[in-house]
Amino acid sequence: MANNAELIAQCEAKAKQWLTPAFDEQTRKDVQAMIDDEDKTNLIESFYKDLEFGTGGLRGIMGAGSNRMNIYTVGMATQGFANYLKKNFKDKEQISTVVCYDCRNNSDVFAKKVADIFSANGIKVYLFEEMRPTPECSFAIRYFGAQGGVNLTASHNPREYNGYKAYWEDGAQVLAPHDKGIIDEVNKVKVEDVKFQGNPDLIQLVGEDVDKPYLEKIKTLCIDPEVIKHQHDLSIVYTPLHGTGMTMIPRSLKFWGFDNVHCVKEQMIKNGNFPTVDRPNPEFAEALTLGLRDAKAIDADILMASDPDADRVGMACKNDKGEWVLINGNQTCLLFLWYIITNRQAVGKMQPTDFIVKTIVTTEVIRKIAEKQHIEMRDCYTGFKWIANEIRVSEGKQQYIGGGEESYGFLAEDFVRDKDAVSACSLLAEICAYAKDHGKTLYDILMDIYTEYGFSKEHTINVERPGKSGAEEIQQMMANFRQNPPKELGGSKVILWKDYKTLEATDVQGNKTKLDMPETSNVLQWFCDDDTKVSVRPSGTEPKIKFYIEVKGVMNSASEYEKLDAEGTKKVEAIKKSLGLE
Repeated sequence: MANNAELIAQCEAKAKQWLTPAFDEQTRKDVQAMIDDEDKTNLIESFYKDLEFGTGGLRGIMGAGSNRMNIYTVGMATQGFANYLKKNFKDKEQISTVVCYDCRNNSDVFAKKVADIFSANGIKVYLFEEMRPTPECSFAIRYFGAQGGVNLTASHNPREYNGYKAYWEDGAQVLAPHDKGIIDEVNKVKVEDVKFQGNPDLIQLVGEDVDKPYLEKIKTLCIDPEVIKHQHDLSIVYTPLHGTGMTMIPRSLKFWGFDNVHCVKEQMIKNGNFPTVDRPNPEFAEALTLGLRDAKAIDADILMASDPDADRVGMACKNDKGEWVLINGNQTCLLFLWYIITNRQAVGKMQPTDFIVKTIVTTEVIRKIAEKQHIEMRDCYTGFKWIANEIRVSEGKQQYIGGGEESYGFLAEDFVRDKDAVSACSLLAEICAYAKDHGKTLYDILMDIYTEYGFSKEHTINVERPGKSGAEEIQQMMANFRQNPPKELGGSKVILWKDYKTLEATDVQGNKTKLDMPETSNVLQWFCDDDTKVSVRPSGTEPKIKFYIEVKGVMNSASEYEKLDAEGTKKVEAIKKSLGLE
């Protein structure tokens, strides 16, 4: 990479623009150091492109440069967003926005800059006085009737990252055409155009005035309050992994009636360096080490963890041997939707117009439940903005009752339009209370679902390819799969190919049908004659390509689970071999 003279020259030219007085002294020093360094890798990585809006807005490593998260890239994004809001809502007397932030290093600094820039552009800002969960940002936009919002968070990414999520007036992350519209405006902005000098009269600090109504609305999601009364002393261990969940999740659990919640002490400390975990991601077993320690020590019924911005929930429970096991993201979504459907029916809350949503890469067992229970289920793209889109298009006509994705995100309500670990943790506690009330554990419930609807094993493979060369390699991998689609996967015959870039499905006879989706996406899916499903897509927020594998089996009783799981693992390995991913 460092030998590419043309690329180095381009990056140096771009970097020199960051040496002007428009940038602060420290930034100028950092940029000069990159230019002077013989090894040009850092210069290239920091300047070879501008940070772009992906599926989650801006996200990148913090530092100086056009491809880094700093007050200038955040400032230009905000100025562009402000310009776009003023164009779109020009007839509105007072445009307003919500600005929220998480526990990460610089999140509060970035949030205050965002508030200053919006207010300098005549836009009223509801700025959270302290860190709050991502879903509360979405709630606040709807609650205040704001036209947009920004949340400063990099979710579950490693500690060197930060991010900027842009929201629209419905409280959902920005979708087309607004995402493209904002990008167009951002691309016109130079640092000199950014109005950094805030107007304090237009910035209103918020906190408890949003917390209370948010928690009250979440309480309305309780399906069966009686089981909570019976099991109010359910033993719960919770960890926020140093993040925003600590502000709301213990409060919500208490408000629902759970009075035996043990919080992991070392991780109830706000810290953007995440000192007790390698990566603050509840998908990884390592992140739950301290939680599992406490759960074993007090013989808890459930361990739950939220990621730093409290939109994802991870969990662990005891299996039939009393060993602690992790519940993966597909199983999490499955348990939530099974419980919502089963118990809404049991208490007479289910309506014929109710519907659920899952993403195309999430387990197909959910489809089996929906079909058997005659509930409408919709498939959408990965990313909660697409689930929010399904809620929006049916607003006033049909009722959304729950939806989720395999990456540990779930949303049980429509008054928030992003995944919500606050409501998910509260509902999870209710599911555990329900299980205990029936002499069962969460694990037993999962086994019951597999026995009735079929066993499924899912496995996600993340192939990381950082930097410019990595992005090109990922593009090439997708092109190769399109030119030479697999005919078999792990010994199973592929009978259906779906390409969401062309919105075409092709069966084994070569017949083509159109896929009904709101727009195209760079995703490929292959379905086999034994219900094996494999999906592949480049990540929208990280430098990696993701493979989602799902294999099936028939499970007659819980005693067969381990055998089927072992067979599933073998099958996954065979599929990896077919894909050249060993």
